[in-house]
Amino acid sequence: MGKLDGRVVLITGAARGQGEQEARLFVEEGARVVLADVLDGPGHALAKELGEERAFYVHLDVGREDDWGDAVGAAKGAFGKIDGLVNNAGVLRFNELVSTPLEEFMDVVRVNQVGCFLGIRSVAPEIEAAGGGTIVNTASYTALTGMAYVGAYAATKHAVLGLTRVAAVELAGKGIRVNAVCPGAVDTPMTRPEGADPGALDELYSKLVPLGRAGRPEEVAALALFLSCGDSAYITGQPFVIDGGWLAGVNVF
Repeated sequence: MGKLDGRVVLITGAARGQGEQEARLFVEEGARVVLADVLDGPGHALAKELGEERAFYVHLDVGREDDWGDAVGAAKGAFGKIDGLVNNAGVLRFNELVSTPLEEFMDVVRVNQVGCFLGIRSVAPEIEAAGGGTIVNTASYTALTGMAYVGAYAATKHAVLGLTRVAAVELAGKGIRVNAVCPGAVDTPMTRPEGADPGALDELYSKLVPLGRAGRPEEVAALALFLSCGDSAYITGQPFVIDGGWLAGVNVF
């Protein structure tokens, strides 16, 4: 028996990184997964690898309202229902606030904040119709503190926590639980530029993070699974930090 037997979960940003690992783990636990992304090649390849009975890929730009309507329709056509959502898609830009162009700031808002809002608004009615389920939003360590040079990103992740709490209150009576994962430094293509030394991120965070390394996307996927299954049945509206102890404090030696 898998922890997600009989469930249908839509995961955004599912073609690589955390979303890919969430998709793999959810399928292992019995779910059928809708892989949503703008990276069509990797998305189709992952769906083929996981098997057409368990995975279906759909193109989805999370900041586009029409794309959400199309994705929900395609998901229901493939699997008949949706009773879980993981709002994982996100972008990260490095810049000091006073040098950030409005266009850059709004690009981050469109994906990270608007994408999360549209996901909740589009999928929650489907989850209710399916008899209830779960929504997991991807926030960040920076949703709970500040960090230089990621102002746009941090602002959107603070907003994701606000959306999570409001949605949890509004949707509880409809049988929908809503929580947020708040990863710290995680070794994914978003945080590690192409061609970078695979060990560079661990080296960078070895002294900042009490556990002495960056996180792995598989570890975030395990937390998303916990929040998407019955193990967390009495939890809603909460942020869950997964950061190797970074938020707790830093060593001075």
